[in-house]
Order: sequence, then C-alpha cells, then structure tokens
Amino acid sequence: MERSSFFYKKHYFFSFFLHMSKKSCTFARYLNHIMQKTIKILGILALVAMVTSSCVTQKKMTYLREINETSADSINKYFQPSAEITIKPGDALTIFVTGLDHEAVAPYNLSTVTVNDITSTQVRTTPMLLTYRVDEAGDIEMPVLGKIHIEGLVRAEAEELIKSRLESQVLNPMVQVNLTNARVSILGEVARPGTVNISQGRLTLLEALAAVGDLTPYGRRDNVLISREVEGKMEFCRLDLTKDDVYKSPYYYLQQNDVVYVSPNKVRSVSSSNVGLWLSTVSTLASAATVIVTVLRYSEDRKK
Repeated sequence: MERSSFFYKKHYFFSFFLHMSKKSCTFARYLNHIMQKTIKILGILALVAMVTSSCVTQKKMTYLREINETSADSINKYFQPSAEITIKPGDALTIFVTGLDHEAVAPYNLSTVTVNDITSTQVRTTPMLLTYRVDEAGDIEMPVLGKIHIEGLVRAEAEELIKSRLESQVLNPMVQVNLTNARVSILGEVARPGTVNISQGRLTLLEALAAVGDLTPYGRRDNVLISREVEGKMEFCRLDLTKDDVYKSPYYYLQQNDVVYVSPNKVRSVSSSNVGLWLSTVSTLASAATVIVTVLRYSEDRKK
C-alpha cells in the first residue's frame, strides 16, 4: 500500500512538472513571437523617424527664407547697424586716460596689476588695468574726478562725458572705455552651449549663434527664446529666424546678461539615439525569451 502511494505521488509530481513545462514553453513561444513583432514595429518607426527628420531639416533649417529682392529695401529702412549695448549697474569697465603729458594723466588712471599665466609651461606676466564697477545707482567713482553717472550710455557717450570732465584739467585728453564682463548665455539645441563675450560693443542674435557653432538640426529656427532683465523685471521674447521681420525686434541686438534658449523640434523626442535604445532593450528581451524556449525544447526532447 505504501509502495503504491509512493508511485502515485511520483507520477503526480512528474505529470505536474510536465504540464508546467508545456505551459512555460507555450508562454515562452508567445513571448518570443510578441518580441519579434515589436522589433519589426520599432524598426519601421525608426525608419519613419529618420525620414521625418530629413524632411523637417530640409524644410525648416533655412534662416530668413522669407527675404527676397522685393523685401530687401524695406528691411534697410528699419535696420540699425550701429546699435550698441548700454552701460548698466553691475558692469565692469576699464577706463584708460591718455594725453600729451603722461605725468598729468597718471592720477586719473587706476593702478595696473600683473597677472601670472600658469597654464603654460613657462610663467608669463600680463599687465592689466583694474576695473571700475558700476554701482546700483549707475555711478562710477574715478580718481580725482569723483562720481560720474554713466548708466544708460554707450561706450562712446561715456568716453565723451569723461573727456569733458578732464578738459579743464588736462590738455587734449583721450579716453578709452571698455566693458570687461559683458556677455550673453546660449542654451538649448546649439552645437556648443555656453557664454559669448560682447567684445565689439554690440552683438546680434545671429552673431551669438554663430559663435556657439550654430543650431543643431534639432533646433527650432522659428522659436528662439530670449530673456532679458529690464529695470529689475524679466522680459521674454520669442523670435522666428526664418522671417524677415526678425530685424525689427529690439531683441535682435543682444544686451549683456541676456539668455538665449533654442527650443528642440518634435523630431528630437523621437531621435535615432532613442530609437536605438528601444531596439536594444527589446532585442535583449527577445534574446532572453529565445534562450528560455531553447532550454525548454531541449528538456522536452530529453524526456521523449
């Protein structure tokens, strides 16, 4: 009786194991079928994404595509090629005063410091003028001359103002003013995001984008966001670089501390790199399912 019960239990466990093995094998085959179908679908999606990307870049990557011979004259009417940045609180300036008598102008210049360059194998020293910081009231304080209000002036106007103060004390003075910390930040879909210095007194949006290597194929030429601080408040403007009225915008000429953000297009969210990641993941799962099916089939063959 006990021996019969033992064989019955053994037969029961064997039948149960065989039943579960068949179910596992069926599930594995079904999973493998689903994975192969998914891979095919994602392959088609990847092909569509690449074709769509190609179409979008060909159509929308051209700047100022609305400009033609008839509209060029109207653009010249409102284009301001001499627009310069104005001096604002927080700016750092170098002011160098020269004249016929070098000893007479010496008191009006800040001290020169020596900066060591340790980036190279040889130590190099470079003379550098100390800078003036424009305070919150828009003033700087110069030696001998005292406080001078220069907020809102461009470089040439600041030079003329300081020169007029010096003429009663120095013969034929010459003044040179430069901004040392004027820069804008470029973010988003550009080749090299970072900061761009305004070294020539003015900087246009196109010049700034060129300095960071232009927009990537995924950057929207019709949706460039510029943020600017004006009298303690943040202002925002979106520019369309494909249209000819971009020159009309006061934001076409950038000011110090502006932030330019280039928005990504729709193709970016379905880029080839993301599709490749999806395909890699699905391929791994499909390979795992194939291994399971192979092991279960081998087990069935051994039992037969």
